[in-house]
Amino acid sequence: MRLVQFELNNGERRVGLVDGDRVHEVQGAGSVRELALAAIKAGHSLARQVDGLGLGQHHDYRQVLDEGRILPPLDHPDPAHMLVTGTGLTHLGSAATRDKMHQQSGKEAELTDSMRIFQWGLAGGKPAVGEEGVQPEWFYKGDGSIVVRPGGDFAVPPFAEDAGEEPELGGLYVIGHDRRPYRLGFALGNEFSDHVMERKNYLYLAHSKLRNCAYGPELRVGELPEHLAGTSRIRRNGEVLWEKEFLSGEANMCHSFDNLEFHHFKYAQFLHPGDVHIHFFGTATLSFADGIKAQPGDHFEISLKEFGEPLVNGIAQAEPVFAVGSVGKL
Repeated sequence: MRLVQFELNNGERRVGLVDGDRVHEVQGAGSVRELALAAIKAGHSLARQVDGLGLGQHHDYRQVLDEGRILPPLDHPDPAHMLVTGTGLTHLGSAATRDKMHQQSGKEAELTDSMRIFQWGLAGGKPAVGEEGVQPEWFYKGDGSIVVRPGGDFAVPPFAEDAGEEPELGGLYVIGHDRRPYRLGFALGNEFSDHVMERKNYLYLAHSKLRNCAYGPELRVGELPEHLAGTSRIRRNGEVLWEKEFLSGEANMCHSFDNLEFHHFKYAQFLHPGDVHIHFFGTATLSFADGIKAQPGDHFEISLKEFGEPLVNGIAQAEPVFAVGSVGKL
């Protein structure tokens, strides 16, 4: 089952079930979050909740996409109650680029902290059932205000040194009334980052992640195949500037999804009932590693057949934000 959230021409929200080139409205559903909370309260699955409500009017999926009416497949009416986070060095090919990025001149023979964490993941990132695995690298991206809808533009701040894509999967979660996290499914993600800033010093990783991101357009409900192979592209002036395969799924990862989720949701402050979490699971494929520098006007396209329509986003220059004032200047 694949679900989307979208707007009607009058701005009203709907949840849709994707069926080929059509999107069928889920009757009585204004948001995936509401659907999920109702399913949790009833003690059954999201898919069963959708089936129980039934389907109504259908829409042309391509038209809804082209008109920019597709929303992220999970959100919260109050962006402050939506947490966007992620993990790095989780995929089998992810360490080489990061290790090279963080090596210091004249110290190539030394083991970087990035490589140490990667090796820890190889050794203990997929624990047996009932055991606790090694914790991954973890980062914070922002609240719901940093999320860009599918088809929208990432805003590049004036102080940014790079505007680089990160094609990966995201887990989509709602915290139930019982303070437990419930994974609704997965979505394609573009965990947009500043790799030039990060390369200066790995301690700048936290700064480099404070950028827009996108996920969707579809929520894939249920489990995933062990092996997934997609394509990441950058288009400039309508032509493909760069293209590369990216791999995901647990067969291509040094951590299990269960382990990554445990080490995120083990923190009590992340378990507020009704809150939404978007958690990116990492990537091993970056255009930055091939010397590509994306720029305003370019478009990212991330596709994976198991997730339906590709995730497409552009790049635009953002306006400067106001400097911090002080009480004495009010």
